[in-house]
Amino acid sequence: MTLDPENLRGAMRAWSAGVTVVTTVYEGEMHGMTVNSFTSISLDPATITISLQSGSRTHELLMKSRVFGLTILSAQQAGISDRFAGRTPGAEDRFAGLKTETLVSGAPLLAGGMAWLDCTVTGTFDAGMNTLFIAHVLEARSFDTEQPLIYHNRKYWGLSQL
Repeated sequence: MTLDPENLRGAMRAWSAGVTVVTTVYEGEMHGMTVNSFTSISLDPATITISLQSGSRTHELLMKSRVFGLTILSAQQAGISDRFAGRTPGAEDRFAGLKTETLVSGAPLLAGGMAWLDCTVTGTFDAGMNTLFIAHVLEARSFDTEQPLIYHNRKYWGLSQL
């Protein structure tokens, strides 16, 4: 019996997740994409995973560079999430007008985020239409000044304390 992909999509819409932008640079070319498939695996050694669609430009550059930056977006950055998800018409250069910084690896990180992780890939795993990247965190910074951007049921949400 084969699972209908639409049934899986419907079920996964019940999962709320923070929103990140994964960015990389290779031979001077920067690219990035919005990602919510991100997980912390270990604090010691500092290890995370991300999953990227295999045919994407970010995936291609990340496979070559083996480094990436991950910016955890604040509630005020829904427009940046849309831009890096390819939902902003005319945004050929996703970095246009945005301030970026680098830490150790040289991968760009987006100003205004809640936190940054600067990472190097230690392993990959083919996962159907995606690649699971296992990465060592070289440096981490947090800017605990904003509310997080949350994605649930194809919409952005904020948090309220219960």
